[in-house]
Amino acid sequence: MGDRTLTDDLGRRARRTRTAAVLAGLAFLVLATAVANLCHGSVVVPVRELGAILFGGLRTGTNAQVIWSIRLPRLIAAGLLGGALALAGLLLQTFFGNPIAGPYILGISSGAKLAVATTMIVVVGRAAMTASWMLVSAAFVGSVAAMACVLVASRRTSSASGLIVVGVMIGYICSALTDFLVTFASDTHIVNLRSWSMGSFSGTSWTDVQVMAALVLPASACVFALSKPLAAYQMGEGYAQTVGVNARRFRLALIVLSSLLAGCVTAFAGPISFVGIAVPHVAKRLLKTSRPLVVVPACFLGGALFCLVCDLIARSVFAPNEVSVSAVTALFGAPVVIAMLVGRQRRRYER
Repeated sequence: MGDRTLTDDLGRRARRTRTAAVLAGLAFLVLATAVANLCHGSVVVPVRELGAILFGGLRTGTNAQVIWSIRLPRLIAAGLLGGALALAGLLLQTFFGNPIAGPYILGISSGAKLAVATTMIVVVGRAAMTASWMLVSAAFVGSVAAMACVLVASRRTSSASGLIVVGVMIGYICSALTDFLVTFASDTHIVNLRSWSMGSFSGTSWTDVQVMAALVLPASACVFALSKPLAAYQMGEGYAQTVGVNARRFRLALIVLSSLLAGCVTAFAGPISFVGIAVPHVAKRLLKTSRPLVVVPACFLGGALFCLVCDLIARSVFAPNEVSVSAVTALFGAPVVIAMLVGRQRRRYER
């Protein structure tokens, strides 16, 4: 009995040490990548000068203007929205019990994209200003509408693969309608609509950053606060109800939070693919656990890191030309999803 207690205690200590190491490593990589994003570009800013610009009160000169007006808002946007996408993917995977469920795959990002594009075209076409709250509201409505379609389909099919196919088809329909709108929109009225529709963090303003932070940070805190019921729900809806979780309210909370997080990303950066699928999977593999209490912060840090790296690649590899950040996330995220599916199939055959 004593040996078993000692073994369990050592196992818990090892898990805590591993968790702390993974979270600290992710935080360090996010900080290092942030510095690289601020220093690297068409205008190279030395690290020593970067410190003076950020902490020494240096606000004059070309480098200071580049940092404060362009790179720092973009950096914060990539970090916040990347974390939001990863959390949205984690919530959807928990909700549907499917490891490849995500905002992009299920068509939720595409629904938000269609709603935002429609709002931008209609409002700007009538010579009105598109405020951030209008875009976020439209994206939220579009996300919920797409989510509703997926939910209806989920009640008519018990197959996980069938649900994913339905989500992909919804995404194709929404994307086709969006492309139709973009094609016939006037470029003089729709600023950056084409680049936005492909996914980009460029053009982010400090006003946008304030709105993102006001939405993403409280929503992420709510996701963390739901860690305990999330862990229970992972064991099955019946088990969650036996430990006191109100399944109906909890499902509603998952829908609202995932739609809000995914919609916020789409409103400001357009559809960003595969982050919501790949990052939660990698986080769980690194931590060797699926406990939401530790997976949630790891997902947020991992999503931020993934989008910061991809954004740096998107604007640097073919500089001065910039490629879509969604293309880069797909390039690195899709192999992770393929490896995950192959691994699941292999384990199934081994059983």
